[in-house]
Amino acid sequence: MEKVNNSYESMFVVSLANGEEAAKATVNKFTGLIAANAEVIRIDEWGKRRLAYPIEDMNEGYYTVVTFKNNGEFPTELQRLMNIDETVIRSMTIKLEYDAATVTVAAPAVDEEAAPAEEAAPAAEAEAAPAEEVAPATEEPAAETTEA
Repeated sequence: MEKVNNSYESMFVVSLANGEEAAKATVNKFTGLIAANAEVIRIDEWGKRRLAYPIEDMNEGYYTVVTFKNNGEFPTELQRLMNIDETVIRSMTIKLEYDAATVTVAAPAVDEEAAPAEEAAPAAEAEAAPAEEVAPATEEPAAETTEA
């Protein structure tokens, strides 16, 4: 019987206490481990980011997300190894409900020079829109009521 390969996504945050180069070395260690034991679909290195809350007196970490396919045995071992490594401050591996190999995620193309102009354009349109929509007010006289 053929083993079923499920899709998994592993996200881990590496400490920057020893520098960014040491963090990248830890990321390479785990992505290499995943590549050796599973079929890697996608590796997203988010890089240095601010944590939502301080962890072990650290405010920043190096984020990495790896999507891969494997049978159910490797992800538990991967999670165990990440828990042992002291440079990994948070990690989570989840089983995806869909086949990650068939889903393509297109990252939006961001042009850093055009981004401020694109943000300013909707604001200018919002300011101009009310002026165009305002029509002369024609109020109908309110019906007068008399009290007896």
